[in-house]
Amino acid sequence: MKYLTFAAGVFGASTALAQTPELTVYTYDSFVAEWGPGPQIETAFEAVCNCDLTLVAAGDGAALLARLQLEGDRTEADVVLGLDTNLVPAARETGLFAPHGADATLDLPITWDDDTFLPYDWGYFAFIHNTDLANVPQDFLELAASDLSILIQDPRSSTPGLGLLMWVKAAYGDEAPAVWAALADNIVTVTKGWSEAYGLFLDGEADMVLSYTTSPAYHIIAEDDTSKDAAAFDEGHYLQIELAAPLAGSDQPELAAQFMQFITTDAFQSVIPTTNWMYPAVMPADGLPAEFDTLVEPRNALLIPEAEVTELRAQALAEWLDALSQ
Repeated sequence: MKYLTFAAGVFGASTALAQTPELTVYTYDSFVAEWGPGPQIETAFEAVCNCDLTLVAAGDGAALLARLQLEGDRTEADVVLGLDTNLVPAARETGLFAPHGADATLDLPITWDDDTFLPYDWGYFAFIHNTDLANVPQDFLELAASDLSILIQDPRSSTPGLGLLMWVKAAYGDEAPAVWAALADNIVTVTKGWSEAYGLFLDGEADMVLSYTTSPAYHIIAEDDTSKDAAAFDEGHYLQIELAAPLAGSDQPELAAQFMQFITTDAFQSVIPTTNWMYPAVMPADGLPAEFDTLVEPRNALLIPEAEVTELRAQALAEWLDALSQ
């Protein structure tokens, strides 16, 4: 009798577990890291959704899109989180995404009216250096003329890497190939993603690393370390807006819609500044940490319009590859 009671209990628990719906979100590696926003967001969403939120790391942002393009309609993702404006045209062309349905007042430096791709944070690309670095360059030309070493990410797999290509293209146009030719000997290595490059920088492998103007906030807040800063470039800094979108083929459309709305709430947005180290797309009720007031503010915000991204992305990538192959 005890055995039968135990067996019935196990069966009941198994049935309940099987009935718990699962929402699968593809995102990038640093988002799901123990120090990233993923763990806190997973806990917060599961507290209100009566579901199991599964965050799947799929490399960096560009690698994330490549995986979706490969999987197509067979993808197990219900939501994708980690694309950006430079990837939107290619993502839109897949036909895999559905309107997000979320309602929120966004706090962005530009107007946003896309009903498919929902911003969840934003920031500006920048080269990070130690504050004791002498003769910090004020633009790409000064950087290229210096003997400073830099770490960058591959634009074919990384959104920062792609953002750098678009930054140079937006700032220099037809002169971009000459800029890359001059910069080539400054580059120590090209990493697959942001985490690898930043880790090498922290290990002292280069003078500067491509990251964000917000990166020094991490060191100040999390480590009480004021030894990192972002170089302010006279050309301006390229804007990155990170995006989430639901998959049209999701077998959990209601949960996906709930998650998309959840992205706009304090429970999600308040986690972003001190875990993803970016600006939140919707300002949290408590605002930003005071340390964000010390960050570099770009003299000029650069962003290539979506209609021009596809053509200029292909052109910029070809120019970059040609310069680095010399």
